[in-house]
Amino acid sequence: MTDAVAGRIVLIAGASSAAGHAVAAALTDAGARVVAVGSNEERLQTVAAEARYVCNLADLAAVQRLADTIRAELGPIDGLVHLVGGWRGGGGLAGQTDEDYEYLHTHVVTTLRNTTRAFNADLLASSAGRLTIVSSVSVDRPTPGGANYAAVKASAESWTRAVAYGFDKADSAAAAVIFVVKALDGLEGALATAVVGLWDSPAASINNTRLALAT
Repeated sequence: MTDAVAGRIVLIAGASSAAGHAVAAALTDAGARVVAVGSNEERLQTVAAEARYVCNLADLAAVQRLADTIRAELGPIDGLVHLVGGWRGGGGLAGQTDEDYEYLHTHVVTTLRNTTRAFNADLLASSAGRLTIVSSVSVDRPTPGGANYAAVKASAESWTRAVAYGFDKADSAAAAVIFVVKALDGLEGALATAVVGLWDSPAASINNTRLALAT
């Protein structure tokens, strides 16, 4: 690895999760300027970051205000690490409730749509913009008991690929990457290392890629 991420402003959405803590610490150690965003101010205070903001990422207007605030206080971002998610499932197809689907869609897809729309111009303008999400092997091997979850993860992947296509069409130096796991628990360190490494590769070599994450 190099110090290619040093000095870059990287926003972590869902920063107070275990994965968010690991990614924030690794980015900070590499010299990045980390912006931690989450829904709980107390939990955010424990994240290694230069700046911390509480925001309802499911509210587009709130995310747009957040983007304006960050630009005014820190500058445009160079990276967006989307770690907002959750799990609900089980019970076969009969157990795939509307309530569970709405919860997953809001946390996984809506928050991704909102953050990427609010910060897309920043990533396009950056000399090394990076977007990354964490997806699941269930997209490739969905089960009845996890159908809601697999469906929203597939939607998040499609949205990320659309962003990647936009990066390519604009001939920018930005890249969007999907990391795929069976379960993120225990892979937080590997994810952190992989995220830092995104700035070590040319955008053209990693944009619109789907990479399995393992120990």
